[in-house]
Amino acid sequence: MDDLLQDSTVNQLVAGDVVEGTVSSVKKHKVWIDFGPAGVGVVLRREIGRGVVLEEGQTVSSSVIDPETDEGYALVSLRKAAKDKGWDELEKVFEDGETVTVNAYDANRGGLLIELRGIRGFLPVSQLSADHYPRVSGADKDEILQRLNALVGIDIKVRILDVSKKENKLIFSEKEAIRDDMKARFEKLSVGDVVKGTVTGVVDFGAFMNVDGIEGLIHISEISWDRVENPGDYLKVGDQVEAKIIAIDQDRLSLSLKQMTDDPWIQEVEKYTKGDEVEGVVTRITPFGAFVQISPAVEALVHVSELGSSDSDPGKAFKLKEKKTFGILDIDKDSRKISLSLNKK
Repeated sequence: MDDLLQDSTVNQLVAGDVVEGTVSSVKKHKVWIDFGPAGVGVVLRREIGRGVVLEEGQTVSSSVIDPETDEGYALVSLRKAAKDKGWDELEKVFEDGETVTVNAYDANRGGLLIELRGIRGFLPVSQLSADHYPRVSGADKDEILQRLNALVGIDIKVRILDVSKKENKLIFSEKEAIRDDMKARFEKLSVGDVVKGTVTGVVDFGAFMNVDGIEGLIHISEISWDRVENPGDYLKVGDQVEAKIIAIDQDRLSLSLKQMTDDPWIQEVEKYTKGDEVEGVVTRITPFGAFVQISPAVEALVHVSELGSSDSDPGKAFKLKEKKTFGILDIDKDSRKISLSLNKK
């Protein structure tokens, strides 16, 4: 009798244990599992796990939540068992630097929500590649969320950036998954190369461009030889453009549209000589003087010291869009500057 009692305790279920059993019945809200001599367990639908489909006769691992309920069966969780196993697997994936394919089940304004190996994790916006980063004018939060929602359900290759079972933290990075490939692409590029790409975002300070998966920035000062007030007047999202590489940083290209053509300033300034009188239109008034447009591509400066009086006020001496005659004091081609005087020389 002692031997029988001892044997009967060997197979008793203990809370927290992970045990194997056979699915004996699949109902709408519950799944029954046969543990043999250890008895029967039930899994509530919420404890099965996202996307898991069970069939009768299937062998599964489950974690014991309650060894014996009032009804006489054990309450178990497939989701918890998979989660405990998943943490171990994800730590190995992280240590090995392995690339895995995931797809988001939801999104918020900060990034994508992802479940892998039964563990829920997060792919921040900052860790998305140039192909997927939501470049939005004015950082419109609703539009950002709309762009991120479009990524839900599609396959994305990522690496694990951080994993911690203790902190319940799992962070993914698409940038890290393609870093080696990006490095190889960067090595093929040089300053001065002309590249083709697609405009992915237009912002106040310029426009972003996708060049074969590499992000490039066309700064507002590199869009046109003319003064650019609004980049959106020159570029739109989706535009296919060619640009010249003017700098290569670690993760981004600096690009120029205007350097694809000759500088019209150099061409137009050739017709001017120091001492010439020119007509110009006042375009800006500042405390130190006024800027004057003397040709479509050439803007010159009348310094406050050249207004004819030591206490002259540019705001009183000029009106915007006013046309006046000036004398050319100096032409500095290297610095692309022309100095004018209101007192014609």
